[in-house]
Amino acid sequence: MKRSIQGIVILLMLATSCKEQAKSIENSSEAKQEQKTTVVPSNWIENRVNKAKNRLAKTEAGKIVWNAMEAHGGLEKWYANGALSFRFNYQPLDGSTQRDSYQTVDTWSNKAKHTSTTDSTAHFGWDGKTAWVQAKDSTAFAYDTKFWALTPIYFLGQPFILDGAGVNLEVLDQQVYKEKNNDVVKVTFDAGTGDAPDDYYILYFDRITHQLNVIRYIVSYPEYFKDGGHLPEKFMDLSAYQTIDGITFPTLYKTHWLAENEQPGEYITKIDVSDIEFTNNVTEDFFDAPEGAKILE
Repeated sequence: MKRSIQGIVILLMLATSCKEQAKSIENSSEAKQEQKTTVVPSNWIENRVNKAKNRLAKTEAGKIVWNAMEAHGGLEKWYANGALSFRFNYQPLDGSTQRDSYQTVDTWSNKAKHTSTTDSTAHFGWDGKTAWVQAKDSTAFAYDTKFWALTPIYFLGQPFILDGAGVNLEVLDQQVYKEKNNDVVKVTFDAGTGDAPDDYYILYFDRITHQLNVIRYIVSYPEYFKDGGHLPEKFMDLSAYQTIDGITFPTLYKTHWLAENEQPGEYITKIDVSDIEFTNNVTEDFFDAPEGAKILE
């Protein structure tokens, strides 16, 4: 009987030990998984936000942009919410190529992955260094996916994307648009910043609410303009705002050619944004080029 009791005790001890070991392995696995997500430590966010606030506070244009960031939910929340997912449906009104994809963007490092809205196996993206595309049908994305990988976030991410180095801000004359007074800031970039450093934006911020109402911009992507130059300036009207996890986004963009009187001219493109959500469980390797993907030069 003693031996039998001792055996039971030993078995119980072994079972307990195995459970603890399994739990330890599980916790270790979860910790590793957590380390691989795009979420960054809160002290990193705090440091980045403080640097941005201090830099922007040095100029009148910077103060306008900072107030806009606050009005749209705050730079800290923008980064703390995690990766941003959304559908961006770009619809030229002249019948030229539509660009419609679901995409996820790491707001911290500007990595992006797109998925076709009609073929869930077709993807393209930017991993921070390399552009890639993976599609069974070469016509799945009938446009320049390298250029388009980050283009949507340059619009949807305003004004938050203006927090980094290499961004230059200048106050322009105030403008009245839709019977509202707007502060106006021109954004340019240092040489070597991004793929198209000659691009510029002219942003209209409501003087009372500080909300972003208009984006005027040019496209100077060197692959399109090998000898320099750019498209004529466009005037993008923003509306249909929604607040998602504390961050306010426009969900309708109407793009016009800029008229001579700095008003919107011919209406040329409609952009609908939907399915907006933040997520904190996207892993870093989510943005990597999958096996068999074509690497874009």
